[in-house]
Amino acid sequence: MLVRLANLVVRRRLAILALTLVGLVVAGVLGGGVASRLSSGGFEDPGAESTRAQQALERFGGESNVLLLVRARNGTVDDAAVAAAGAALTTRFGDEPDVSFAASYWTLGKPPPLKSRTGDSALILGRISGSQDEVNKRAKALLPRYTFADSTLDVRPGGLAAVYQDVNAIIEADTKKADSVAIPVTLVLLILVFGSVVAAFLPLAVGILAIVGTFLVLRVVSGFTEVSIYSLSLTTAMGLGLAIDYSLFIVSRYREELRAGLSSDDAVRRSVTTAGRTVTFSALTVAASLGALLVFPLAFLRSFAYAGIAVVAMATVGAVVVLPALIAALGPRVDKWVLWRHKPAEVGEGMWHRVAVFVMRRPWPIALGVVALLLVLGAPFTGMKLGLPDDRVLPKGAPSRQVAEVLRRDYVSREAAAASVVAQRVGDPRTRANDITSYATALSRLPGVARVDALTGSFAGGRLVLPATPVSQRFYAPDATYLSVIPGVEPVSPQGERLVAAIRSTPSPLGRVIVGGQSAQLVDSKRSIAENIPLAALLIALFTFVVLFLSFGSVLVPVKAVLLNLLSLTATFGAMVWIFQEGHLSGLLDFTATGTLTASMPILMFCIAFGLSMDYEVFLLSRIKEEHDKTGDNAGSVAIGLERTGRIVTAAALLIAIVFASFALTANISFMIMFGVGLTLAVVMDATLIRAALVPAFMKLAGEANWWAPGPLRRLYDRFGISETEEAEKPALEKV
Repeated sequence: MLVRLANLVVRRRLAILALTLVGLVVAGVLGGGVASRLSSGGFEDPGAESTRAQQALERFGGESNVLLLVRARNGTVDDAAVAAAGAALTTRFGDEPDVSFAASYWTLGKPPPLKSRTGDSALILGRISGSQDEVNKRAKALLPRYTFADSTLDVRPGGLAAVYQDVNAIIEADTKKADSVAIPVTLVLLILVFGSVVAAFLPLAVGILAIVGTFLVLRVVSGFTEVSIYSLSLTTAMGLGLAIDYSLFIVSRYREELRAGLSSDDAVRRSVTTAGRTVTFSALTVAASLGALLVFPLAFLRSFAYAGIAVVAMATVGAVVVLPALIAALGPRVDKWVLWRHKPAEVGEGMWHRVAVFVMRRPWPIALGVVALLLVLGAPFTGMKLGLPDDRVLPKGAPSRQVAEVLRRDYVSREAAAASVVAQRVGDPRTRANDITSYATALSRLPGVARVDALTGSFAGGRLVLPATPVSQRFYAPDATYLSVIPGVEPVSPQGERLVAAIRSTPSPLGRVIVGGQSAQLVDSKRSIAENIPLAALLIALFTFVVLFLSFGSVLVPVKAVLLNLLSLTATFGAMVWIFQEGHLSGLLDFTATGTLTASMPILMFCIAFGLSMDYEVFLLSRIKEEHDKTGDNAGSVAIGLERTGRIVTAAALLIAIVFASFALTANISFMIMFGVGLTLAVVMDATLIRAALVPAFMKLAGEANWWAPGPLRRLYDRFGISETEEAEKPALEKV
């Protein structure tokens, strides 16, 4: 098949380039506005109890998702002028078209939890109605009008709506900054790698094709299901990174074939059938790793699968079809504007050849030493704790973060993080007043509960502290009611998780209840992820084994590849725990450690990093297999394979590490900093310790067993496997 594709690319080069240009324009026009169609939510399991509770709350107008921190410019919040202004502001806020309810310290009878310990500030609680995306859009327009100071009051918005609005705005700005840093730096490095300005622009052209094409795919997918806006960051990073990887491999092979004496067209054909095959198999392993995210019900993770599979497919088509057509059209002009020429060393004399020989002369000490180092680096991984993002993912200067810090410091309760306990099909709640009071009283006695608000009033410490008010009617529906449990502990924390467990285990006189809120979402999300990890891991391992077996005809090579990649990633995640969970470099990287890692990020990073690791594994092993098929010399093929790919893999790893590092250096959201730092470390560690040390060591120790397979599998490979050596010889014989 690749032979026919190679001949088609050479014959129809101009038609392919014309169609690509048209497709790029269409994708740019249709997919350019994709961000406006994507969701900023998707962190919850649609089938979880906390999500069902959130949906049930829509009948009541929903729980409070915004608050206004109101500070008296002079005196206390109980002064007559301040109280009058606070009550008027509450009415004004409640009359906004998108606000379903508003209540405050002044309209609820001055309950102590809504006033700061110092008495100089108080809270207005409200609900901006709509879905998460609608809330974000409405908050963007509404909240700036409630950020002001006059002669009486100083007002600042906070709560989940404000936090999400700040997160979205900062990530959007950070992504633009990352692109503005990554693209010019990448171009400079590509010129250094290729030595030619024209050749350096080729990977960027493939990257633009992959990114813009994926934007169009995401726009189409968003018409059928929820797609997270955060997936655009992966699209940019992976689009550039994979385009660089694949283009380096194709262009380097093209130049190698030219040096071997082939004409430009024949060199293109040979590159497609050799390097093109490797790129295709590599892309399959990357797509499989990212595709495993589809087993998770969280739209956030599934969105990265949509974006990841699309960008891998686009980068592959760009590298195997469009790039060869472009090279064929340019011919020798690929090396136009050469700044310098890299003269390859004779076979057996290159640095990477010497590295491989050095490692294979002492495989046991090097293998044991590197494995020990990776295990030590990975040790903190055993203590990993998962959480959900809250205001502390924001930089300290973010307005909603500053409001949240005031709440932690000056208030006894966490008003913006209530747990919602919903009782459905209870008949008329007004006839169940005694049951509601009994249940609210019991919940208010639980450790970690500051207050319980219900239809019959507010309760704290097992007693009624505030009778029912007109605002209490928000807890009423014709056949249902709910109770708002205000925590006195940090909601996204182990204490918050214990509080959810206690609420769910407290007997309810109202029948079966469902519990929602931040702490409940944390518990349910962790459970959902944990339940689906085994299936995702099995699918990745199985698909990787099948692809590598069909590519190399070996049982040991796929098993070794998976184990070495897992070892490398364990070390990476150990570093992430040490840095971001324990906070050892929080000052240098400017983030706030919370004692947890955002629950979905390790899964996402694992799938991306595993795919990229297999990317480099396939590059190296393909060349080793090609040499072994020619010579039958195991050690020699390993040395030559590393020599032929070492410089390419190192350059590719450096370039994609630059892309990921740019996200870390320009990010202001802590989990995006972790995303950039973690993937940078994973790529660098894989391209050095794994490819340069462990792979040659284990290949040497295994000897000819590297290419062994039992009889039935060997016959399966002979029938369905693809040999690069056989296809490589055909293009020269099939000229047109």
